[in-house]
Amino acid sequence: QVQLIESGGGLVQAGGSLRLSCAASGRTFSSYGAGWSRQAPGKEREFVAVISGSGGTSRYADSVKGRFTISRDNAKNTVYLQMNSLKPEDTAVYYCAATIWGTTTDQNGYRYWGQGTQVTVSS
Repeated sequence: QVQLIESGGGLVQAGGSLRLSCAASGRTFSSYGAGWSRQAPGKEREFVAVISGSGGTSRYADSVKGRFTISRDNAKNTVYLQMNSLKPEDTAVYYCAATIWGTTTDQNGYRYWGQGTQVTVSS
């Protein structure tokens, strides 16, 4: 069992930055890939970024590539999402999730999910 708690969301102006954190507890977190997904009002949840258990491999959605960076500190059981050059279309609830399937982008491959943190980008 893995418990995930996100933090760091908030309100920011377009062009600004935020860093989300995801603190994990439970079983050995470094054995799981960790990802971020987001869900905007009226839209389906979508993949944002994922990082392998070791931190050596990461993948990004095209919409955030070059602006967002995912990282992890396994000593602290924490995953981060650094979000720069934020746009109003980045407004969503951001969820952290853990997977045994490496760096899958398939939402169905994530077994454990956090409760989410709201990110709002004003224009």
